Amino acid sequence: MAMGLASSPLFSAPILLTRQLNHHHPHLFSTFASPQLPFSLLSRESAISNPRLPSLCFIKSMACKVSRSPVEVEDGINDEACELVNGVEISIGEGDDSILAYLFTAVKNNNGTGFLFLSDILGFEDSSTRDFVYRVACNGYNVLVPDLFRGDPWAKDRPKTLFEEWLAQQTPERIAKDITTSKKWMMDEFVAAGISKKLGIIGFCFGSGQLIDALAQDRGACFGIGVSFYGTRIDPSVVANIKVPVLFIVGDNDPSCPVSALV
Repeated sequence: MAMGLASSPLFSAPILLTRQLNHHHPHLFSTFASPQLPFSLLSRESAISNPRLPSLCFIKSMACKVSRSPVEVEDGINDEACELVNGVEISIGEGDDSILAYLFTAVKNNNGTGFLFLSDILGFEDSSTRDFVYRVACNGYNVLVPDLFRGDPWAKDRPKTLFEEWLAQQTPERIAKDITTSKKWMMDEFVAAGISKKLGIIGFCFGSGQLIDALAQDRGACFGIGVSFYGTRIDPSVVANIKVPVLFIVGDNDPSCPVSALV
């Protein structure tokens, strides 16, 4: 039960189309809902024929239901491959820089590629987050999900009036340091070992805003591609520093991630 590059389940929601965001930054793309066009227009073949399109094409194979709830993925991958995904909680970094993380590794079909996954505000232990990352690992990837909130993620039952107070405790400096720690660990484990030349980075919601900052600071040194799902608090001023392809998946009328902020 997951998404798979080899499978081609149909979307039950409108088609997702990718278009170039800005002619000054041809490596940035955005994906929008379009009910008029057939699903087949967004395919692995179209990405291959257009060298400007990011090469990460697993979006094609997700059978998604668009809603405000977490992504639901239907059947479409070899169950045997998914059964051979190993998940383990680890500690990375040293001293005050030490953080917890969850590592998913494909056992049977491992392709050696590593992805850093930056979660939304519900944190790295959220069941929907781990479920999605598990499905990515089913395709042969190794995915690290760090605890960006140091054991204090936002809880669904907290009063919304406390959100800004909670968010203020999640300082950008500390989160950036934890992302750097995670990146270094992955470089040591996957790149230095000769398994992968570069890493990928995926972000959900809050994590997508952090993804943009991380890619801008990285300038293509470690990360080779980024995928942003419904990002929030994105800083458009740093986009010019991003040197790798980024796929944005956004809603046309999402106030948390307006298209105007990405164009």
